[in-house]
Amino acid sequence: MSAEPAVMVVAGVLALYYRIIPTDVSEGPSGTATCSYVARDADGQRWFVKAYPARADLSAERRALELAEFAALGGVPVPVMRRTLDGDLIATDSGVSVSVAAFVEGAETAEGGLSGKRWAAVGETVGRLHRTLTRHPDGPPRRTPAREVCDVKRGRQHLERLLARYAKQPPSCPFEVWARDAARERLERLPATASMLKALPPTLAAQIIHGDLSSLNLMLKGEKVAAVIDFRPPSHRSPMWELGRIVLDPRTVLTAPNWPAGLAAAVAAYWEANPAMSTEDLLTVPRVAAGYLACSAYPLSEPLDDPSAVTSQLEAYGRDRHQAQRVLWERLPEAEEVLHDLLH
Repeated sequence: MSAEPAVMVVAGVLALYYRIIPTDVSEGPSGTATCSYVARDADGQRWFVKAYPARADLSAERRALELAEFAALGGVPVPVMRRTLDGDLIATDSGVSVSVAAFVEGAETAEGGLSGKRWAAVGETVGRLHRTLTRHPDGPPRRTPAREVCDVKRGRQHLERLLARYAKQPPSCPFEVWARDAARERLERLPATASMLKALPPTLAAQIIHGDLSSLNLMLKGEKVAAVIDFRPPSHRSPMWELGRIVLDPRTVLTAPNWPAGLAAAVAAYWEANPAMSTEDLLTVPRVAAGYLACSAYPLSEPLDDPSAVTSQLEAYGRDRHQAQRVLWERLPEAEEVLHDLLH
């Protein structure tokens, strides 16, 4: 569907199912699996419209939207969802399925990295989020083997399969050459990664979490968190993995030389907002972050799995992610010492 007819269909869905009469609909930022639009109504209010691909599992998408609404009940800044006239979270018409939420005005994503008071603001928000989600009806927190959070065996399998595929289909561009060489480097370092991960406790906390709390899905306004967006359907995963994923984002680690101190500020704010989380778990954040990156094949596999997804932005992110893993590894003792001083 071309852009203009798509905009017209979205405008029609808004009027028919949401009683929003748009005066303007334009294309917005799009994710890896969705397109989006921004609509303005007669009162001047703007709405964020997410359009799902035809292959999308709408049942799972509804559960993700319901999870966002549940988080909002705990005071997490989540854009207010606009339900259809029938009370549904998703409307489908003419082959187009959409959800609608209030547009977050004046905010930016956390892609630029964390600094200043943003560290504590993000830590507090994630702590509030995780504390709220411990009460989710899909189940209370439980313990899970640490090896399942940073799975060296699975990482080895993925990297070996990826290198076998590159052997059959040799790289055809500079990024593919780099991705293949980076995969080789990660594979060679896996024994050292396994040794590093032996210092983790035998089990780690697991609970319902956001599921995709990346810098793209965290909206900031000044030094405050404006919104948490794009939840995944509820599932039990490590909250320490999720905390580390956002506060130790590769771009933050590479651009903030004082990131261990920033990490401590984020963890302190997290702990204050979520005091039930054990200090033993909180101490694992940088080691889990380093181990998870070391075991990951993303985005080294994208040139083969989804060539259309390989943009200049993804290439830059892939290189940053690889370099950040090295930095996390090198400064792990420093980061853990700072956390130990904080938590004891």
